[in-house]
Amino acid sequence: MRAVRSGYQRPVLDHSYFPELTDERLIVDYDDADDPVLLRADGSPIDTWRENYPYTTRMSREEYDVVKRSLQIELLKLQYWIKDTGGRMVILFEGRDAAGKGGTIKRFTEHLNPRGARVVALNKPTEREQGEWYFQRYVNHLPTEGEIVLFDRSWYNRAGVERVMGYCADEQYERFMRQAPTFEQMLVDDGIVLVKLWFSVSKSEQRTRFLIRQVDPVRQWKLSPNDIKSLDRWDAYTEAKVAMFRSTDTEIAPWTVVKSNDKKRARIEAMRSVLARVDYADKDEDAVGEPDLKVVGAAATLLEEGEDEASLSPTPIAPSPDADHGPGLHPDESRDTRDQRRDSRDRTPISRVTPLIT
Repeated sequence: MRAVRSGYQRPVLDHSYFPELTDERLIVDYDDADDPVLLRADGSPIDTWRENYPYTTRMSREEYDVVKRSLQIELLKLQYWIKDTGGRMVILFEGRDAAGKGGTIKRFTEHLNPRGARVVALNKPTEREQGEWYFQRYVNHLPTEGEIVLFDRSWYNRAGVERVMGYCADEQYERFMRQAPTFEQMLVDDGIVLVKLWFSVSKSEQRTRFLIRQVDPVRQWKLSPNDIKSLDRWDAYTEAKVAMFRSTDTEIAPWTVVKSNDKKRARIEAMRSVLARVDYADKDEDAVGEPDLKVVGAAATLLEEGEDEASLSPTPIAPSPDADHGPGLHPDESRDTRDQRRDSRDRTPISRVTPLIT
């Protein structure tokens, strides 16, 4: 077992956000380099990934490698088809910090031809860009014929981090929420295949991943000041996420949520969800398989605990085999309690529940 102990820490960060590092020496286990595990000093794992998750065990490395390879072959077929037909595809990767967006993008593009697949990860806007129409700098990166573009965060920065951190004015935010559906309607009307993926991580698991970044010297660059600040703003990000879904989860450009506490399952199901919605040439239906609706699905069906309190739909995740709760219930909530809570408030459901495969 390869491990890094918590004594190696970047001094510029305020460790008061991580009292675990003063109360206990934590270790990072790298036996699975793709998915490091945070261990206590006695060697026991910190299993926060189980929080509100429909499986009791993570996907194994062996299964993951086999399925990932077959899906990456299908992604290549999709790329060939897009090139041959002159199609255009845009995939948005959104989610909270440490939700697994970057790792999934790497697996998407690992074997694609870089001449026809680009990753766009924009820095903060320049002074000139700040004076432009908000969507303008994203338009400059849209695909040409035969190309796939993957946005590592996208124009939805305005609905998330900019809104929560106060980087935009209320008027700018409200204008974005009005314009985004129209902007996306224009993209789709022009023939672009638009896929919007939201990677959903639970509160405790996000914190564990931040701790891994703090402990691990090769991951410390991933822990930004904004990440640290977000620890105190979970509820604000939840409110912003729900508002974003309400305004921008449309029939023509729906959101697809990927529950990412298990990173391997999240990557696999994200690939499947993209492949399943396109009828490309030489498609191997058996290799693609059916998306696991316990892990990937419409915005109104896969929420984290507490998000249903924000007047969105309840969380109909499938229970694990040994659980005593049914679909739509969190592990610590009985069906009667959920029904009473739901009946006690005036709920405004999401505008529509969109199908996964279109």
